[in-house]
Amino acid sequence: MIRRFAMAAVLLAGMAGAWASSATAEVPHVKHVFIIVLENEDAADTFGVKTEIPYLANTMASEGAFVRNYYATGHLSLDNYISMVSGQAPNPYTQADCPVYVDVTPGLPVADGQTLGIGCVYPPGVQNIATQLEGNGYSWKGYMQDMANSAPSQPASCRHPALATADGTQTAKPTDQYAARHNPFVYFHSIIDFPTCQANDVDLRALTGDLRSASTTPAYSFISPDLCNDGHDEPCADGAPGGMKQANGFLKDLIPQITSSPAYQDRGLIIVTFDEAEGGESPTDDGSACCGEEPGPNTPAPGALTGGPGGGRIGAVMVSNCIQPGTVSTEPYNHYSLLRSVEDNFDLPHLGYAAASGLKPFGKDILNVPSCPKFATPCKARKHKKKHKRGAEISKHKKHKAKKCKKKRKKRRNPRR
Repeated sequence: MIRRFAMAAVLLAGMAGAWASSATAEVPHVKHVFIIVLENEDAADTFGVKTEIPYLANTMASEGAFVRNYYATGHLSLDNYISMVSGQAPNPYTQADCPVYVDVTPGLPVADGQTLGIGCVYPPGVQNIATQLEGNGYSWKGYMQDMANSAPSQPASCRHPALATADGTQTAKPTDQYAARHNPFVYFHSIIDFPTCQANDVDLRALTGDLRSASTTPAYSFISPDLCNDGHDEPCADGAPGGMKQANGFLKDLIPQITSSPAYQDRGLIIVTFDEAEGGESPTDDGSACCGEEPGPNTPAPGALTGGPGGGRIGAVMVSNCIQPGTVSTEPYNHYSLLRSVEDNFDLPHLGYAAASGLKPFGKDILNVPSCPKFATPCKARKHKKKHKRGAEISKHKKHKAKKCKKKRKKRRNPRR
């Protein structure tokens, strides 16, 4: 908490004076998008020879696409989550992870779909991917691990601090490792002021039931592990080892649940990435950017204390039946590209810097199987096998019965004399 207050003070002091779609080749349409965000890791470490998260770097990458040059848009955490869902650029308070839950002030709309101000809870008029989807008839959910762990003393869904109060989730507890700053939906009045927040911003445990059928699986799912399983804490508050080894186990458990679901089997897409590169508190940390990223109206340096223009190279992995296994993309993308890609997929207008001129959505370098052949689920495969086995038995029985009948007819024609 002290670290984030200090960060806010430095960034605010350093911002004096900061106040003064092109068409791409067609890519396959996906029906269900699953976004999973892990924490604070450089691409060179995640996907290097000494990776501590081989399920992502090796297994998943071999089954789908490794997007080598995927970049975060800022430091520290919250500003990246905000960028992913709204296209809003960092401000000093979102860069400091919002230690006190306060409104963005003055909160005025300015050029490029940006909001002028400092704070972390955006005014009612600021839209995001959730309000876009809902307004156009699509379903969405944010699945936040441990969100319901402190119920009933804390809300079991749409959990966030009261306005103008300190965020008590900045530090994990042994029985509750939920982090509000990793839940972007609770930083928009256009969500928290309406019942949709309680209905759709829920604990991760709800995902298991939702995956049972395509009709109950949202078109858009945003999944945030807790502070242990996302690799943020090492060790964890509950005594678990944490770090990327912990995140590796989390993915090994979660991903097969998604890939075996009816929704994923029929044009589903899983995207796993990180919020930011490691650090963000020193000029030696990675504050690089791509894609012509603009700093926005509220801070001269999205990379915070790195002094850089972004949040560093983090990489991403995407898996889908619309992706050829073993695909490697070297095209540059960032969190704004992610938002633009989702918006394009569901035919939605571009928000904030997702509308930046020249910004590319994910193209055929990633989504390179236009037919997106539907996978056969294990259940269907067993039924198929059983059906054919039963068919073979019936056929055998019929042949046997026909043979017996033939013998009987022959006996009738040639009675013994």
